[in-house]
Amino acid sequence: MTTLPTRKDEAWRYADLKRLAPLWPDRAPKTRTLTGAALHLDDRITGTGWHDEDIEINITPGGHLTGIIAQTADADATVTQHYRITLAENARADLTLLSHGAAYARIVFDVRLADGAVFDLGGALVAGGDQNLELVTFARHLGPNATSRQTVRAVAADRSVVSYLGQVAVAREAQKTDAAQSFKALLLDRGATANAKPELEIFADDVKCAHGATVGELDRAAMFYMASRGVPPGAAEALLAAAFVDDALSSLPEDDTSRTALAARLETLIAKRAKS
Repeated sequence: MTTLPTRKDEAWRYADLKRLAPLWPDRAPKTRTLTGAALHLDDRITGTGWHDEDIEINITPGGHLTGIIAQTADADATVTQHYRITLAENARADLTLLSHGAAYARIVFDVRLADGAVFDLGGALVAGGDQNLELVTFARHLGPNATSRQTVRAVAADRSVVSYLGQVAVAREAQKTDAAQSFKALLLDRGATANAKPELEIFADDVKCAHGATVGELDRAAMFYMASRGVPPGAAEALLAAAFVDDALSSLPEDDTSRTALAARLETLIAKRAKS
């Protein structure tokens, strides 16, 4: 039996511990391991119940991991998905996360970067109702000349909560590190909440590291402009919300089914607001 984490652990600061408490004593996560130079991840998280999995991914020198994680579990589901990724010298990982299902979903990326490695993550969280969607990332720069990029966009409606905790840790040996985190959240309703905790821990002295976090509402000037062009308010809101999350989905084709599903979820939330 594993002890339930507490909020004293910074990585669990915004977690829905009440929902996890009755499940945690019987925790027995599924495990999966991927190793190689040419890897592709296609994780589609659907259905009911508790989805709990630990995934170990080892990318060999010069290798490349591409992939998508689409979390569209049923409204009463719980998701705790933990990706541990090791990037060897000059290896690369390009991943996209789309999370808009489940009552509570916590996706974690714990990434270790060796000399010359590259980690690029685009993430979109879209929540409504009483959902609580969480993304936690650790980018551990252990060798020099590595690059990490995290672009995360979140939209929250009703009483939902979206959270991003992202740590970039640069070891003393990791000179010439280039790391960036960008988190932006859009609140569609006054009862919605966005939590952000970007963090830099740097022990090297020749690095380029940046992070930023903003939370706001729909741009009223843009809404006025679209209204002046005859676009109905609901359609204008849906277009602006879709454009907002698009920054995080640049690596996905326009006709990708996961991208289409995310857009449909946004449209549903906007339509619900129009009726209320």
